[in-house]
Amino acid sequence: MGDVLLALSIPVLVFGGGIYAACDCWWRRRHPAPPSPYTHRAARLAEQEMLLLAEEIVDDAHAALGPLYEDPAAPRPGGPPTGLKPQMSQASRSDATPGRGPSRPAAARRR
Repeated sequence: MGDVLLALSIPVLVFGGGIYAACDCWWRRRHPAPPSPYTHRAARLAEQEMLLLAEEIVDDAHAALGPLYEDPAAPRPGGPPTGLKPQMSQASRSDATPGRGPSRPAAARRR
């Protein structure tokens, strides 16, 4: 009798597993999981937030360091500092800051 129960338990377990899988599938279709945080929309929102943060950082840096990048020929509000001699002549300064055109290629090095 023990062998018969063991032999019949295998089809019962397989049938029970099939019923469980069908019920689980039906339940998941009726009650879907909440959306994942890694969806396309979440990625776009995170990208926009990161872009705004980067713009803030650049704006803050430009506000803090902007006076360093002003045109050297433009008069400063405080006037020229007293007691300091200019480091470069006007001709060498214009060579050091080329226009908007392409720059000259660097000289080739010898090895």
